[in-house]
Amino acid sequence: MRLFWEAVKGLGVTTKHLVRNLWKFSLYYVGLSKDKGVVTLEYPEERREAFPRVRLRHRLLRREDGRLRCVACYMCATACPSQCIYIEAEEDPDHPLEKRPKQFIIDLGKCAYCGFCVEACPEDALRMDIHIPELAEYRKDNLIYDIKKLTEYEEGSNN
Repeated sequence: MRLFWEAVKGLGVTTKHLVRNLWKFSLYYVGLSKDKGVVTLEYPEERREAFPRVRLRHRLLRREDGRLRCVACYMCATACPSQCIYIEAEEDPDHPLEKRPKQFIIDLGKCAYCGFCVEACPEDALRMDIHIPELAEYRKDNLIYDIKKLTEYEEGSNN
């Protein structure tokens, strides 16, 4: 009997929100209010405006000569609380005293978007940018970004 009353209480909350939003939208529709209530966005066609300070898309920067700025120091991978960055280093054949990333992978499915990796980078090689295409994907595998994907949107970025 107790479960029945819990279900009735839940339906009451849902009905209250439904009636309130229908009332608000009806008043908005006839021009008596400026509040629409809660309105569903039709996602692919309508997109919600992002907050001005949100940083989502990771990218790797290059130097003026075209080489990656990353020297595979592992600082970003060490600072990452979700352990979503994997780096494999190799020696740079053009500059024997430097390393470069052979592999640099970020799993954005695990990423907490905290920005610690960007703050930890001593070479300013990693950035998180705004106004770059969304990260919505149909497959989880598409959220794993390698060097090619991380350098893809370098030109024309806002940061």
